[in-house]
Amino acid sequence: MLVFLSKHSSILLIAAAFIGFAFPKLSTLALPFLPYVLFTLMLFTLMGMNQKALVKAIFDSGAWVYAFVHCGVTTVIVTLMGIAFDASTELLIAATAVCATGTLFATPAIVRSVGFEPLKAMAFTITSTLMMPIALYINLAILSSDEFSLDLQDYCLRLFVFIFGPMVFSYAVHKLVPGERLARIHGKLAQFTIILVFSFPFGLTGQYRWLWDSDRPFAITMLFIAFAICILFFAIGLVLYWHKGRSEAYVAAITSGNRNVLLTYSVAGAFLGPLYLPLVGALQLPIYMQPVLVKFFLKKDGKRMAQA
Repeated sequence: MLVFLSKHSSILLIAAAFIGFAFPKLSTLALPFLPYVLFTLMLFTLMGMNQKALVKAIFDSGAWVYAFVHCGVTTVIVTLMGIAFDASTELLIAATAVCATGTLFATPAIVRSVGFEPLKAMAFTITSTLMMPIALYINLAILSSDEFSLDLQDYCLRLFVFIFGPMVFSYAVHKLVPGERLARIHGKLAQFTIILVFSFPFGLTGQYRWLWDSDRPFAITMLFIAFAICILFFAIGLVLYWHKGRSEAYVAAITSGNRNVLLTYSVAGAFLGPLYLPLVGALQLPIYMQPVLVKFFLKKDGKRMAQA
């Protein structure tokens, strides 16, 4: 059963989004447990990585250049587009908060499920998360008319818990457990990793369902906006990294499209406005369609190269 779920995880992630939409009350009940899932997901993912290689990747200047693109460049583009289309302040705040958001901690697991090495995605995830409070503060300072304050103490605590905590624990495991035995253990845990990701689309789409029930025309508009944002993020990562090779370009594109919106909400709270959670819920479908589309394009490219 676990092998089947892992093999078809891309389709099942989309199914989880629809299930969360269909059962909004259950989705809302799952929402408070998602931070615990994040920790477990990070730990399982890091246990399968070479810690020295990961630290080296984090200190690579290229990872920080990516983080600037991930948080800064996307914010500028989305803001300009929002102004051009006369978007409301509430919608701009919600959209730019998504832009400032670091990469979803589940991204390395998603990247692995597509068939790529997750180490680069993990480095991008950590650097973009570290840059998030700066980008978020600037965005809110420019767009918010009310006084606001980011709970940086809470953010730093979560940063330690979700990143440094799993890294330290994983490092200890690598030191104490023989490599061959650890590889066998992680082979089993890796099957659970992608399953944990199912909780994210399920636990967040219920927030979009409440908007759907109260204002369907606007909810449909919000869904189109979510698709546009996600496509834009994906395209930016793909185009800017295409010169480094197809593999790295797809990793950057997937990483750019996945956003850890739950952590952003925990840090900024009500200052994100009333449209943030509905937008986050609407984003779940396009976000988790990415692995399916990437697999399709890779398969198509593979056939084309075989015929050439």
